[in-house]
Amino acid sequence: MGRIENKDVIAYIEKNISTFHAKRLENLEKLKLSTVLQKKNPYLFKAKNIHTAQDLVKPLLDAHLSSQEETIFGDFLEGLAIFICEKIYGGKKSSAEGIDLEFVNDNIHYIVAIKSGPNWANSQQLIKMKDNFRKANRILRTSNSKINVQAINGCCYGRDNRPDKGDYFKYCGQRFWELISGNENLYTEIIGPLGHKAKERNEEFLVAYAQSINKFTLNFMNEFCIDGKVDWKKLVKFNSGKGKFKKS
Repeated sequence: MGRIENKDVIAYIEKNISTFHAKRLENLEKLKLSTVLQKKNPYLFKAKNIHTAQDLVKPLLDAHLSSQEETIFGDFLEGLAIFICEKIYGGKKSSAEGIDLEFVNDNIHYIVAIKSGPNWANSQQLIKMKDNFRKANRILRTSNSKINVQAINGCCYGRDNRPDKGDYFKYCGQRFWELISGNENLYTEIIGPLGHKAKERNEEFLVAYAQSINKFTLNFMNEFCIDGKVDWKKLVKFNSGKGKFKKS
């Protein structure tokens, strides 16, 4: 069993959190109104009695960005978890399909699928994860039939007070970070460094965000409004029509 200093964790976070901010800003700057409009439910916004372009554009953009940010930040947390586990238990990024991390502790070979939070999966995704666990288990036992393999669905935040799922264990939040590090307090220790230069980077993002709101609102009004009124039929045709949408 190795060890890791708190300063090493802080250094990793401060070095790599900039990637999250950079990707977040890059995705916003590349985003097009058409992409946002095609992925959301126009009927819902009509049912909510929305009449102004900005009131429609802003929640669409916010929902899209929130989903993207969750994915980007999930990748960062996965990298952090692997980095810490490598220092403590010699963990490594797995080459097995659907498995993110492998490590050995107390003669148990852990195979871990890392997710951001506990509510990530539908029934088909759970079936796929369990199938990936079975395949990885089978491959490991090919070279050592007596190996003790434990499958883990590790979630970086949240709770699940019934971790034993039969085919695997689901460890969330404190349980997950303790599993990969042996430190029951790690889940609180990593929160501070995550704010490294957050204020400066967020101010930069907010400038680009305001520009996108203004730009998308103008584009929406030009394309989907007639005399200042939302042309809902045109919007629905763009979102759901089977033919190629023709711009005016």
